[in-house]
Amino acid sequence: MAVNDDCKLRFMELKTKRTHRFIVYKIEEKQKQVIVEKLGEPTEGYEDFTASLPADECRYAVYDFEYLTEGNVPKSRIFFIAWSPDTSRVRSKMIYASSKDRFKRELDGIQIELQATDPTEMGLDVFKSRAN
Repeated sequence: MAVNDDCKLRFMELKTKRTHRFIVYKIEEKQKQVIVEKLGEPTEGYEDFTASLPADECRYAVYDFEYLTEGNVPKSRIFFIAWSPDTSRVRSKMIYASSKDRFKRELDGIQIELQATDPTEMGLDVFKSRAN
């Protein structure tokens, strides 16, 4: 599975310049490559992010999660989310699962990984507990 250069470029923008809150990636099966499907503006939040993931199709996503530590110090963590809903096609789940590690290696700077098959597995509480 090839990775479009735009995927790495947009990730670097999120990581270094913080020009995106999140990025949703899609595997283009005909071209056999991972492409950027949606970029979230820095002003967009968690609800915008979850709304951009299709209910019945697999996706990869990166989310820049900002939070406050117990001492009220602002911090952020970059999450990689492998979104694979139970209702998606078996073939799609297999393609995303087999390509995940290679794709993740292309994105240098991922701090925490989540695997989610339904929205509760990547709730805000999950992000908060994994970030600390």
